[in-house]
Amino acid sequence: MTFDDLKSLVPVPGRGHDWHRCCELLPAMRRLEETPQDPYYHAEGNVGIHTRMVLDALLDDAHYQRADADGRFVLFMACLLHDIAKPDTTVIDEASGRIGQPGHSRRGAVDVRVLMWKARVPFALREAVCRIIAVHQLPFHAFASRKGQRPEWLVHKLSWELSLPDLCCVARSDMRGRSYEKRNDSLADIALFEQLAQEEGCWNSPRPMVDAHTRLAYFRGADTSPDYPLFQNPGSRVTVMCGLPASGKNHWVSQHRKGWPVVSFDDARAELGLKHGENDGLAAHHAVDRAKALLRGHERFVWNATHLSDQMRTKTLDLLWAYHAQIELVYLEVPHAELMRRNRARDTTLSNAGIERMLHRWELPAPVEAHETVYEVQT
Repeated sequence: MTFDDLKSLVPVPGRGHDWHRCCELLPAMRRLEETPQDPYYHAEGNVGIHTRMVLDALLDDAHYQRADADGRFVLFMACLLHDIAKPDTTVIDEASGRIGQPGHSRRGAVDVRVLMWKARVPFALREAVCRIIAVHQLPFHAFASRKGQRPEWLVHKLSWELSLPDLCCVARSDMRGRSYEKRNDSLADIALFEQLAQEEGCWNSPRPMVDAHTRLAYFRGADTSPDYPLFQNPGSRVTVMCGLPASGKNHWVSQHRKGWPVVSFDDARAELGLKHGENDGLAAHHAVDRAKALLRGHERFVWNATHLSDQMRTKTLDLLWAYHAQIELVYLEVPHAELMRRNRARDTTLSNAGIERMLHRWELPAPVEAHETVYEVQT
């Protein structure tokens, strides 16, 4: 499957979608027809029925009809694939019979990232789709956040990560494409979310921030205003590498951070005589101890690791933040075939099959995770 194949599924305004062709090209879509949903929220039936209704709603949406070809690709793929992970996340409560699909948005974003990476979809379009899928329900939950997050903070953060008009279009289509007794209430919440983003000055662009440090503190939950600079304590300057194995992190460090101390889980494993995947906890503890020593001395250094999942990055970034580091995140990526070729050619105990097994954790860093985030993608 190629990018051109996926583009061929996207209807021009005034045309309908071809569900049969979608399922032909993406066989995983057929599983949606066999996946039940909670009838309270989805009285229309299974996930396949819902997805077709969502696509119909999208094609009637004025935002889709006004979009250019790239914009239509993002919107159509986000709607087509927004529930792609429901078959693998479905749980049915034995006592009540209630059906749920916890974590399907986040899992779906990862599954679509892998699919589109292998299909050579351009990075910006792929990530636009994946970021929408990861949070596609937020506009109709923003005013009753389970995490206690203020809706103003949510629209500020999301404005740095994706297109809010696109997100709201997908959320509208998701809600219109179902039979749900409170559908109109949820559509009103989406409209209110849109109005809030407009009032906050971040509907069509990231919410202005006074500086990078204040922005980072604000999005990490500090009780501060994004409009007034927050004092930054002195600390280390740290470059945090991020990317799949064999994506070129060591080469990048040798070219761009020559002479800097390097904290590396691979180096820690080598120093301890461990193979890849063997006693990772001991290797991590060894690397963290070295990082803390450098942070206490306010020394600059590189933290070189895959940092593939949000959970793993958070552990590193939380530590750096606690020591007042100036944090730069550098994400590297190469095409799938090139990555496999490089890994076969290098001296490593990690097989290509091992890399494939890692892909279910592949969550890219968001622009708000560090003082500066750099994306270097080889096409």
